[in-house]
Amino acid sequence: MRKVTTLLSTLALATTLAAQTLPQTERQYLSGHGCDDMVEWDFFCTDGRNSGKWTKIGVPSCWELQGFGTYQYGITFYGKAFPEGIADEKGMYKYEFEVPEKFRGQQVNLVFEASMTDTEVKVNGRKVGSKHQGAFYRFSYNVTDFLKYGKKNLLEVTVSKESENASVNLAERRADYWNFGGIFRPVFLEVKPAINLRHIAIDAQMDGSFRANCYTNLSNDGMSIRAQILDNKGKKLTETTVPVKAGGDWTSLQLNVSDPALWTAETPNLYKAQFSLLDKGGKVLHSETETFGFRTIEVRESDGLYVNGVRIMVRGVNRHSFRPESGRTLSKAKNIEDVLLMKDMNMNSVRLSHYPADPEFLEACDSLGLYVMDELGGWHGKYDTPTGVRLIEGMIERDVNHPSIIWWSNGNEKGWNTELDGEFHKYDPQKRPVIHPQGNFSGFETMHYRSYGESQNYMRLPEIFMPTEFLHGLYDGGHGAGLYDYWEMMRKHPRCIGGFLWVLADEGVKRVDMEGFIDNQGNFGADGIVGPHHEKEGSFYTIKQLWSPVQIMNTSVDKQFDGKFSVENRYDYLNLNTCRFLWKQVKFPTATDASNTTAQVLKQGETQGSDVAAHSAGVLNIKTTILPDADALFLTAIDRYGHELWRWTFPVNKLNQANE
Repeated sequence: MRKVTTLLSTLALATTLAAQTLPQTERQYLSGHGCDDMVEWDFFCTDGRNSGKWTKIGVPSCWELQGFGTYQYGITFYGKAFPEGIADEKGMYKYEFEVPEKFRGQQVNLVFEASMTDTEVKVNGRKVGSKHQGAFYRFSYNVTDFLKYGKKNLLEVTVSKESENASVNLAERRADYWNFGGIFRPVFLEVKPAINLRHIAIDAQMDGSFRANCYTNLSNDGMSIRAQILDNKGKKLTETTVPVKAGGDWTSLQLNVSDPALWTAETPNLYKAQFSLLDKGGKVLHSETETFGFRTIEVRESDGLYVNGVRIMVRGVNRHSFRPESGRTLSKAKNIEDVLLMKDMNMNSVRLSHYPADPEFLEACDSLGLYVMDELGGWHGKYDTPTGVRLIEGMIERDVNHPSIIWWSNGNEKGWNTELDGEFHKYDPQKRPVIHPQGNFSGFETMHYRSYGESQNYMRLPEIFMPTEFLHGLYDGGHGAGLYDYWEMMRKHPRCIGGFLWVLADEGVKRVDMEGFIDNQGNFGADGIVGPHHEKEGSFYTIKQLWSPVQIMNTSVDKQFDGKFSVENRYDYLNLNTCRFLWKQVKFPTATDASNTTAQVLKQGETQGSDVAAHSAGVLNIKTTILPDADALFLTAIDRYGHELWRWTFPVNKLNQANE
């Protein structure tokens, strides 16, 4: 028996080692991964601060935050842009790097996650491809034949802050936010076998059906593709192998998983799919692994948006990629921090205004649970058609497999090039809805900043009402000021499915030319729910309370209180019994008791939520009675992940206790 066990262990180890040695894609970073681990490159800025000389700069970064060039806000007001002149400096970068000999014979791509704005690239003195235009998009060059293997190589990059393409400037830079320059997201070498899987696009539905379009860079006779679906513990659930189409560059395959755990913002269940490109003898040429979720999106006309057959309510916010000290350059930790901040306010959705976010942000939305609107650049201007076609392809190829993405957005506030509407579905097998923010398109009315009465009128239209911006944080004195009235109207109307607040955080930038002053460009950037360093203000707590998926309808308790609360379950999927409730009866210190400033806990306990289905009401019984000395009862709702949804404070009404 011991020999059999040992043999099985040896076979299991061999299988694991074989899986680890599959010819997978490798990355060699030439920059840091983000603002927390920048790598120094040689740098020359042509104008503004510290210009006219070769020095060093951290990459990735926005060069203004590193002491170079000129700070400039995108637009000071309509029709009055740049009275001081356009900041149009260029940045020239140089970086030496070694390429290991083992990369010889493989395909090596030089990948830029994003740079602002026009970017020209040379490797070892040779131009590697055409100039890239468009600031917020991944782009790459095949540099296999440009590299010296086992030796040092020279990378030269010239980044122009202003684009030669007027439509790019209109879409990205004549906007109500800070303009920056620089290689602001990572740069890396992507190394694949010479024959490889170029791209994979997945469509996984709630019924367990799984389809993938697999694109290869070359097609040889007898090649095939094997796909395996793994659960979150790495257990293989199913697999298939299909031949590569002769003479073609892509193959479609299908699988099915029985009774999959579905992905929603409330239940972010993820799976992995491992794809292997095989030669005619069955040898693995290249292997790629994609993370995905099973879920179905359906737009029901004049009704709502359904995810997995359930009509959802959008509790969303607009979000920029931004920090005062690093501009648009973030890190994995900071992207996760943004998602956790939204989840802490009980939000379930985010709009990426007005450009695609870092891949790490989307990964956090996948794993933590947020519905995402992924947006093509465009504030009030729009890309010309050839530029937009190219950028849409790059955006969707990068982002298509994220289950968190529910909508694609074609620009913002008439920054839509309608000639591009049909491009999105060319690369998205899921055919997710395409939105025109502040427009009426594809069954959604998304008009911005309507008054209470105007909003009621918009809800009388046949389209689904979902404002992609509402309750602007600057002009109402704080998002919480009018949210209760708006939200009660919105959630009760049969054609409204919620909307997106403007905006998550103040966009105040650290002026290294002003001794660290945080500059909001007057009041243009000061329209966030939280401050530039995510300082929590009153609206943070109001939103958290009003958007809690658990609502206690009682307003006070008295001596007759029997432990029962009226409760509404405003989750879209989860039963109230997935939550637990902590309660405390407390006595407050008196005004004259200077030695004691905290409430005294007289009694406390915990209870599991009762059986109340999503979208329904019921009773929560915490099974306690009020003590004679209690001044208040605290009740805290905790979700299945340990996140505090809200804490209610119920003052004890003692009017009927005066004679006792």
